[in-house]
Amino acid sequence: MSLEVTRKENQQPTPPTGGHNGNGMAVLQSMATTHRLRLNPNTEHKPESYEGLHLEFSPLLFSSLERYLPPPMLSLSRDSKFHYMRDIILRYSPEGERTRVQKQREYRQKIISHYQPLHRELYAMHASNFFAPSFLKAINENKGESFRSIMAEPTQGVFTFEMLQPHFCELLLSEVENFEKWVHETKFRIMRPNTMNKFGAVLDDFGLETMLGKLMEDFIRPISKVFFSDVGGSTLDSHHGFVVEYGVNRDVELGSFTNFCSSVLVGFHVDDSEVTLNVCLGKQFSGGDLFFRGVRCDKHVNTETQSDEILDYSHVPGRAVLHRGRHRHGARATTSGHRVNLLLWCRRFRLDGFGLLIFMVKLGWVWLIGSDFRVSNRNDSSVFRELRKYQKDFSSWCGECQREKKERQRVSIAATKQELLKREGKPAT
Repeated sequence: MSLEVTRKENQQPTPPTGGHNGNGMAVLQSMATTHRLRLNPNTEHKPESYEGLHLEFSPLLFSSLERYLPPPMLSLSRDSKFHYMRDIILRYSPEGERTRVQKQREYRQKIISHYQPLHRELYAMHASNFFAPSFLKAINENKGESFRSIMAEPTQGVFTFEMLQPHFCELLLSEVENFEKWVHETKFRIMRPNTMNKFGAVLDDFGLETMLGKLMEDFIRPISKVFFSDVGGSTLDSHHGFVVEYGVNRDVELGSFTNFCSSVLVGFHVDDSEVTLNVCLGKQFSGGDLFFRGVRCDKHVNTETQSDEILDYSHVPGRAVLHRGRHRHGARATTSGHRVNLLLWCRRFRLDGFGLLIFMVKLGWVWLIGSDFRVSNRNDSSVFRELRKYQKDFSSWCGECQREKKERQRVSIAATKQELLKREGKPAT
């Protein structure tokens, strides 16, 4: 990562332009000089939806940033908040990042404007038609004990539960097949879900982004708040949704690759997410078991697996697996048939290269927009990922950090005991 900061003390921010009257501009100018972003997001605040606006950036970026606005600003109109946040983003996000985001949005818009959905009922959230009754009941009760009542935890930090109705799985499989047929007939070149899979599709790219956003916000985030608070489970605010396909003439297995920190993993990998949802959609198949090998930070990602961290899980259509993105895992070969899985990588404060700005503001290095500086940073940063570079102890979730911490405590206690025995003139043991 490279970081260049140039500060100009006493420079006044340029007022947001377009769509504001004189009073609105005066209010915003006053707030800009007297308020900073919140230290932590206001999780009780329900942000505006910025869907439908002509934006250079993802609507989710604006919804995410709104939770960090100073309290007096939350009562302003959506138009005022939008122009205020847009002004900040245009000032501080790198030009290359803006270009990348714009190209991605143009790519998606090109697909959406030409692809005709087969099952339009999938493109909006219909919870009673999508989810298993037991899952929906637990979500509606929204209590830790309700979530635990429908879940199994075969190894620490990996939760499995019935989630999707068979009919929903069938519809989504049919929609994906229809999309792939359209891609083949039109010879449209699409981007695959990630560097590991040559087959599959990004669901967000052909119109399912809003529905998957609701899935994360209203159904996965409440569960993650209970079970994954140590990695920001209560503040998940963006996602990457896709399907992967395994079997004959498809990907066979999923194992090693180079992760986002350039660490080469052997036999397993970690996800570019805080929390991952993995649901088997079907079809008929054999093999393809998912295996887990413990949670690790970047430093310990290639360390030995302990016996209590080993889990092999057999996929069942409609049944979900929920785990930390840093939980090392892989998929064994699908030996026959055709298996399709829905993946939702849930992320915390992923603002398309903008996260470092928030990180700096939160540390108090700069006022909200009261100082001028430039940021040059890799794509897809997040506050959580930036914080990891400065944090040394991940014992709240990294299995190896926990073992090292316990060993340090054991050695310290033993040394203290020896010193006390020595002072009392007793032989050391």
